[in-house]
Amino acid sequence: MPKPFATESAGNPPNIVRRQADWRPKVPAGYQANLFASGLNHARWLAVAPSGEVFLAEARFDQVTLLIDKDRDGRADSKHVFADGHNTPHGLALHGGFLYVADLDRIWRYPWGPGETRPTGPRQAVTRAGALGAPHGHWTRNIAIGPQGKFVYAAIGSMGNIAVEPAPHATIKRFDLASGIGTVFASGLRNPIGIAFHPDTGTLYTSVNERDGLGDELVPDFFTSVRKGGFYGWPYAYIGPTPQPRFANRRPDLVKRTIVPDVLFQSHSAPMAVLFAKGGDFPPDWQDDAFVAFRGSWNAAVPRGYKVVRVPFENGRPTGAYINFVTGFRVDKRGRSGPASVWGRPVGLALLPDGSLLIAADSVHELWRISRRR
Repeated sequence: MPKPFATESAGNPPNIVRRQADWRPKVPAGYQANLFASGLNHARWLAVAPSGEVFLAEARFDQVTLLIDKDRDGRADSKHVFADGHNTPHGLALHGGFLYVADLDRIWRYPWGPGETRPTGPRQAVTRAGALGAPHGHWTRNIAIGPQGKFVYAAIGSMGNIAVEPAPHATIKRFDLASGIGTVFASGLRNPIGIAFHPDTGTLYTSVNERDGLGDELVPDFFTSVRKGGFYGWPYAYIGPTPQPRFANRRPDLVKRTIVPDVLFQSHSAPMAVLFAKGGDFPPDWQDDAFVAFRGSWNAAVPRGYKVVRVPFENGRPTGAYINFVTGFRVDKRGRSGPASVWGRPVGLALLPDGSLLIAADSVHELWRISRRR
């Protein structure tokens, strides 16, 4: 692992280019990609009902959109504004006849049933206002319902790059669905974005965007299981008890407690959604694995990311490796410094009822469907 500041910190966002008609995601042999929906406002987070309705958080437009593929041909036939008037909605979850929505104010829920294009009743507040922290800095608030259906878990990012901040920032917080009362479940997570439970073990996993400013190869973003009461380093340490300059001496006790993540990603890849493969139309030996979307870098001189990777599991645990699954969003030559040329940035992931993978790509604001060739 390089030392801090081994390379200069780079401000190097991608150039967003218009997708040409023959550009599409690149997939492994045996798979195919087709456009599920286009012309969206801000394609970010996804939730799919067992009956096939696709919910999409369009955060910058303060709305949740509902897309329906009525004839099941792999393309959305209709689009509806399901809910609006939110403050930057992002996290979505379906449970018990409700769509749960997390925005910068709180967690809400809407009663809903299959076949409906609007809520079947008024929205209800699940948490109090402000329970998800101040509406500053990292603005995604993503959620997952626990395996027993009693709690909703919320991933809450920090307000800044690196500083000592009050909870609930840089934490995963757990809320009782009945009372709305919340407690910090795990901390030291600078910007946990993807959040999902392993379908067999019931273990919570998250993808984390780590700190910027320490050079191209620091600090690695990561994917990890989340322990109740666990501390994951930010802002005092990283990758276990590796001291953060100017911060480690403030809390040596927390430096010693810092948990080493399960899988380290290349720094600044910007991992987003986490989706487990179980139930998807994938090979049997993938059913224990996870997929993670990489939105791609802005803080690396040599760009990286802009793809979806597979994280292999063995015996219910990640192996520590990750493998490219969907690429092709970047169209310039790789391995060079300077801005990448990118037509889409993968963010949201979900499984459709037929087992195909749905990818929400912002910048281009499209949904792409990845399926097996038959």
